[in-house]
Amino acid sequence: MASQKLQVAVVGAGAAGLCVARHILASPETFAPPVVFEASGCLGGTWVYLEEEAKGRPTHSSMYRDLRTNLPKEVMAFPDFPFDPALPSFLHHSDVLAYLESYAEHFGVYDHIQFRSEVSHVRPVSSSEGQPGGWEVTATQQGTETTQKVTKHFDAVMVCTGHYANPFIPPIPGLDSFQGRLLHSHSYRRPEPFAGQRVVLVGAGPSGVDLALQLAPLAARVVLSHQGPPVRGLPRDVLQVPPLARVSAETVVPRDGSALPADALILCTGYQYRFPFLDLAQLGLRETEYGVGPLYRHLLAPRHPSLFLVGVCQQICPFPHFHCQALFALAVLKGGCPLPSAAEMEADAQAQLERHLHEGGLARHFLRLRAQQWSYAEELARLAGFPPLPPAVREIYEATRASRAQDVSMYRGRNYRLLGPDAWEVVQGEAGDAEGGPLL
Repeated sequence: MASQKLQVAVVGAGAAGLCVARHILASPETFAPPVVFEASGCLGGTWVYLEEEAKGRPTHSSMYRDLRTNLPKEVMAFPDFPFDPALPSFLHHSDVLAYLESYAEHFGVYDHIQFRSEVSHVRPVSSSEGQPGGWEVTATQQGTETTQKVTKHFDAVMVCTGHYANPFIPPIPGLDSFQGRLLHSHSYRRPEPFAGQRVVLVGAGPSGVDLALQLAPLAARVVLSHQGPPVRGLPRDVLQVPPLARVSAETVVPRDGSALPADALILCTGYQYRFPFLDLAQLGLRETEYGVGPLYRHLLAPRHPSLFLVGVCQQICPFPHFHCQALFALAVLKGGCPLPSAAEMEADAQAQLERHLHEGGLARHFLRLRAQQWSYAEELARLAGFPPLPPAVREIYEATRASRAQDVSMYRGRNYRLLGPDAWEVVQGEAGDAEGGPLL
């Protein structure tokens, strides 16, 4: 008698969830069609632009009107689905959403997405023999006229909910006393409301730098407060100052002691990981300084190895990264990639963290893979037996990173062309404009 096919729940229909679902559908001999739970009414996750917050629920997306990517499409694409070659290398967010919609259409994912289905609980269950018996997933499904709560059983769960929905608010002394406009970059949508204002940006990550570029032409003054070296290529009238020591009703005070009047304060300070539908303690996981752990290979729960948290890493090439994680996770479920014991996987995760700290990394930056993402992807490919990422992806990624470090306002004037898995070239001025603009 044929063995029963595995039922997999996918939580979230952003890029990671679509990628997981696509590869489940590619293995019908092992897996039943996936069930993709999506809380909103459309796919795309963080790539969906919403001008205002949805009524009755917080906005998941941090997308703003003028965002363009800070990675070229030649390295952003899933390895098995290239972007339209007629597009410029650095894309407007609407082009990325259209790409994800085409990806879902091409691979038949749409039919398996349950829109307006918000997962409220994911619980492990045991068999009658006390062995792992899969998962119960409970979701609230919002219909046109009725709302119902449903619970379904699955053999495995892929959590693909992203980590750009829950802003981190730093404990700056006096922040609550500020009388001007205070917001996190998560809520920023366009520059016009800040015209003529004195705007202070806290943090010089991608969002902070991007908003400085957008606001400089309209604001009376833009101040960028951060602790790193000066950002190269910002407009000359953007004042870069040290981190804030305190805030008062109408003034911010950097650590250099200067007092700067401010009408608006925008916190570009990153995000927190939240999985409200998981009981982390029950799963042998916990909230950590860097997010959530311990996760074996930054992906699966050691004590429940049919639960995968896809896409929790930062400072990566996201779509190829999701591709590698999805293929590794499915290889585990197929039995083609044997795992160590739970204790060994937890020890491995701890050893990875200790190595990161020994090399001078901060605990809160543990999931920032940066250059380590390539050896990570190669290791997943080796263990699971799928083709590694083409060398050209890494080379273009690193070339873009170097170009951006030289001038944040002009690096997107470059356009790239892939010539093969290990060959590429820079094409100047063939597509798009040569002006700087938003980053992701």
